[in-house]
Amino acid sequence: MAILIGDIAPDFTVDSTEGPIHFHDYIDGSWAVLFSHPKNFTPVCTTELGYTAKLKPEFDKRGVKVLGLSVDKLEDHAGWAADIAETQGATLNFPLLADHDKKVATLYDMIHPNASDNLTVRSVFVIGPDKKVKLKIEYPASTGRNFDEVLRVIDSLQLTAKHQVATPVNWKNGEDVIIVPAVSNEAAREKFPGGWKELKPYLRVVPQPQG
Repeated sequence: MAILIGDIAPDFTVDSTEGPIHFHDYIDGSWAVLFSHPKNFTPVCTTELGYTAKLKPEFDKRGVKVLGLSVDKLEDHAGWAADIAETQGATLNFPLLADHDKKVATLYDMIHPNASDNLTVRSVFVIGPDKKVKLKIEYPASTGRNFDEVLRVIDSLQLTAKHQVATPVNWKNGEDVIIVPAVSNEAAREKFPGGWKELKPYLRVVPQPQG
């Protein structure tokens, strides 16, 4: 059965480039990104892992733990990590899970038989500190992911979790946001004393809250 937004992210224990990972223990209290790769030594994945390694300070700043997953054995990961460093100018600095028996890929419904019966699609899961799935995105194997977009969504998720706001189309960190309909005008006046612009009763635009 597919994992849906709001579901508890399934737990698992698996080997990785940074030792055994017991998933729920590893991410406890943190946000997390779990993303899959069709297999080792593939060109698109190599660029993705290199770019994600470069972005790790940005993930760290947001309190996000990043984990990659490939359906290959652990002993194959070291050679691929060397290729990533050589071609992308970035050293792998987060765990790459070795899911050679496809246990995790199956648990997270990362294998789509109509695309391939033995390789994962490019799945991305963002998981909150409550261990619930907050976002899932799936790409075909041929299309590299946009990890700047993953960071943008995390900014939105973290902001909206704290301030009862939603983010509009193409929102970027620092831009105006929307007061969610569940917040009455009376409650909004307390939360947003600077006021807001009401385009419609259900569309109230306010500067992004700070803190």
